[in-house]
Amino acid sequence: MTFPQNLAAPASAAASIGRRPLLLALAAAALYAAVPSLARAEGFPDKPLRLVVPFPAGGAADMMARGMAQRLGSELGQQVVVENRGGAGGVTAAELVARAPADGYTLFFATMGTQAINPALYAKLRYDPVKDFAPVALTHTTPRVLVVGAAVPARTVKELIALAKSKPGVLTYGSAGNGSSSHLSGALFDDLAGVKMVHVPYKGSAPLLTDVLAGRVDMTFDSYTVYEEQIRSGRARALAVTSRTRLSSLPDIPTLAESGLAGYDVSNWLGVMAPAGTPKGVIDRLNAALVRAMATPELRKQLTQLGIEPTSSSPEEFAQLVRSEIPKWRSIVKQSGATVD
Repeated sequence: MTFPQNLAAPASAAASIGRRPLLLALAAAALYAAVPSLARAEGFPDKPLRLVVPFPAGGAADMMARGMAQRLGSELGQQVVVENRGGAGGVTAAELVARAPADGYTLFFATMGTQAINPALYAKLRYDPVKDFAPVALTHTTPRVLVVGAAVPARTVKELIALAKSKPGVLTYGSAGNGSSSHLSGALFDDLAGVKMVHVPYKGSAPLLTDVLAGRVDMTFDSYTVYEEQIRSGRARALAVTSRTRLSSLPDIPTLAESGLAGYDVSNWLGVMAPAGTPKGVIDRLNAALVRAMATPELRKQLTQLGIEPTSSSPEEFAQLVRSEIPKWRSIVKQSGATVD
């Protein structure tokens, strides 16, 4: 027995009707996924935020974080609480934020060290600097200053290089720790200048400052904020800055590149990141607030006077910076032979 062709249609219609709930369910799921994200961004923030800083209180990074947090809180209408989690070269703080809820309420004051240098230093790093974080905005760049103690006879970089070549393995440079950016800045100086100086690691900038002033270590590549008072008083001398261009606050101090080390360019950078998976709407809200905060005239004046360059970026620009810096520092770390494992 055969059926007319038109009688077969209901079976096809039934199949179509059977598929319709599935399609509606998929569409509803997609909408459900999008709506909470939009809702969270629309009502964000409705409680205080915390900004995790990978250094102890009282240092340059802590000072930058606190000034920024105050302005950011004003922009967001919520308090931004600074939480210091120093130790292990920033690894402890980075791991904490990488595993925090991706809701925008836990932020990380990421540094060149935590995101670009640590991957080359640690054989078993327990966080991925790219995959585990959502960049929000670059906020600060801090070129280092080559500072020598008053007892060092060199008055220029060329004189310092000549002195180092005449006494191979004698001159010393201190750093804030093995594998720190100040250590690697000195290692890069050695490589480009063709000299051999002795690296002396310290547990932070404070004890290093004491020994530079006392003449127990000859020089360092450190933040201008740490040595500003001593440089102004003549107890230490700034021979050069490590960035590509001169600092606006130190217009008379040449760059290392200008002083004969072509290609020397080291500027520590810092910025805000959130855990990976943080909704884009929340990231955009935070970015807009940070851009406004870093443009505040009072904050900009305060930072530039300390040799810190306030800046800002889009999340995408910050992400690209991190990706480009990782191979650069991997090469420098390899040349220095620095390890921490």
